[in-house]
Amino acid sequence: MTRPTSRDVAHAAGVSQATVSLVLGDKWRGRVSERTANLVREAATDLGYRPNLAARNLRLGSTRTALLVVPALTNEFFARVYTGAARIAAAHGFGVVLYPSPDGTGPARDPFASARAALDGVIASSMAAHTLEAIGGDTLPLVMLDSDPTAGTAAAHVNLAIADGMRQVTEHLLGHGHRRFLHLASAIDTWTFEVRAGALNTLLGPDTELRTVRSPLTVHGARTAMEAALATPDGRPTAIVCDDDILAAGACKAARRLGLRIPEDLSVTGFDDLALATAVEPELTTVHLPAERVGEQGMTALLAVLEGTPWTAPDIPVNLVVRDSSGPAPAPS
Repeated sequence: MTRPTSRDVAHAAGVSQATVSLVLGDKWRGRVSERTANLVREAATDLGYRPNLAARNLRLGSTRTALLVVPALTNEFFARVYTGAARIAAAHGFGVVLYPSPDGTGPARDPFASARAALDGVIASSMAAHTLEAIGGDTLPLVMLDSDPTAGTAAAHVNLAIADGMRQVTEHLLGHGHRRFLHLASAIDTWTFEVRAGALNTLLGPDTELRTVRSPLTVHGARTAMEAALATPDGRPTAIVCDDDILAAGACKAARRLGLRIPEDLSVTGFDDLALATAVEPELTTVHLPAERVGEQGMTALLAVLEGTPWTAPDIPVNLVVRDSSGPAPAPS
């Protein structure tokens, strides 16, 4: 059987194809009677007619498709961003294609023969604007998530209140008497991790000590880095502030291997509030990042840009979730 066409619907309803187009495009009011509109809808339902969206999009010069570029799929944060973006997109008749960049945060390759022809816009999470040039970031509408708001030519930015999250962590640990800190920093060079490091350095005063150890964003890498950093008791930190829950899980493993108790000997905090945060024991004190909200605002911003509407919004609030991995600093020995 051949697929029914608008001509078939017009014939069944006894109207012109133009009338079918008006009714099924919901532009009939004031131009077509309600009785005629009902006849067209009934004919379309009886025939099982569905509009050819590809042909429609070709006529309109729009694909109603957005590309969401992320550095990796191994981090749950990006899956949540996609969920939020796809929810808003679906409500507006858009689709979202998820593209994990093969080179991580490095320059992203064009996933299509020409992204400019296949997409209406690009949303990129936790990357730099210049890494998207091959995809069309210099010509397609571009919305940046969790990225430097002062860099590049993005049409809109959506960011989390990352520095405030680090403030909450720092005040929590200082309030528990901690003065010797170790920052377990991600070795990935991105804006969001730079903000975390900068905020921590600014927030700790002259009466505190701060060491920084960089690690690959893996549990194994973090465990290895922390085993080396904590091996010597002299000057050992009482609190480890981690850039990510994955790093925090590695730090907890290192502490256990060295016979250190958490939080009695060592407090550990994370960032993100991934499912991992409640899978480890003790459960992890961490900053909750509402990733789905980031995706929702990212898609909302792109829709506004496509409509020619300026889009701005304050940073999305984050909050510290206190669990059992943090507590009072141990008494000096």
